[in-house]
Amino acid sequence: MKSVGMFESLNTSLVMLSHSNNQTLQHSNTRSSMKVPISVTIITKNEAENIEACIQAALRVADEIIVVDSLSTDGTQQLCQILGAIVIERPFEGYVEQKNAAIDLASFDHILSLDADEILSESLIQSILAAKSNFTADAYEVNRLNNYCGQWIRHSGWYPDRKIRLFDRRKARWGGGRLHEHIVLEKNASLSLLEGDLLHYSYKNIPDHLNRINRYTDIMALAAYESGKKAGLEKVIFSPFINFNKRYFLKRGFLDGYYGFVIAIMGAYYNFMKYVKLRELQKEKEL
Repeated sequence: MKSVGMFESLNTSLVMLSHSNNQTLQHSNTRSSMKVPISVTIITKNEAENIEACIQAALRVADEIIVVDSLSTDGTQQLCQILGAIVIERPFEGYVEQKNAAIDLASFDHILSLDADEILSESLIQSILAAKSNFTADAYEVNRLNNYCGQWIRHSGWYPDRKIRLFDRRKARWGGGRLHEHIVLEKNASLSLLEGDLLHYSYKNIPDHLNRINRYTDIMALAAYESGKKAGLEKVIFSPFINFNKRYFLKRGFLDGYYGFVIAIMGAYYNFMKYVKLRELQKEKEL
C-alpha cells in the first residue's frame, strides 16, 4: 500500500508537468517541420533518481523520447511516462542489444542516444538545435564531462571523453563487448564535433564506484577468459602501477586534486582486480 501511495502522489504532483511536456513536443514538431526530427533513446533500469533531469533536458531537442526499460522496480517507468516518454519494457540482454533495440523502435532516423545519468548542457542543447536545421554529418561526437562525487573532473584521462551520441541510424549502430559499448560507423560515414558538454553524473560516492568496479571486473575477466586471453603474474603486479602513473601523472590527474588521486588509485585497483579474477578463472579450468 505504501508504494501505491507513492505512485499516486507522484502522478498527482507531476500530472501538470506531463501535459506541459507533451505540449512542448507537439509545439516543437510544428515549429521544426522543416528541420530534421530527432528521436532521443534512453535505456534504463531503476533510474528514478536520475531520469527526470535527463528527460527534462532532452525535451528541449526531442521530437520523441523512447525509453527501453529493463524491468525497473523503483517507479522509473511511471516517471518516464509522466514526463512524456514512450516506454517499452524489455529484459536486459546486454548494453549493445538494449541500445540497438531502442534505436530500432524510434520513429525517426536521426537518433540522440543518452544514458539515464547524462544531461545535456545548455551549450550542447543549442548545438543540437543548430544541427537539426543543418544536419551536415552522418554522426556527431560530444565532449562528455564527468562528475565524480560532486566534482567535475577535467583531467585524469576523463575529459574530453568524446562519445558519438547523435547519429543517423542508417549509417551507425551500437557495437562492442559486454562493457564499453560504442557506436560503429559505416565506412565513409562523416563525423563532426558538437560544441558543449554532455554532463555525466558517473559516480555519486566511493562505495558506488567500488561496487561497480567489482561488477565490471567480473564481466571483463569472464569476457577475457572466454576469448582465450591469459593473465600472467607480471600483469597482476605491474599493470596497476602503470595505470596509476599514466592517469595521475601523464594525464595530469593531480590537477583534479584529492579526487584525481582517488580516481588514479581506483583505476589501478580496477586493473588489479580484472587480472586477479582472470587468473582465478584460469586456475579453476586447470582444476
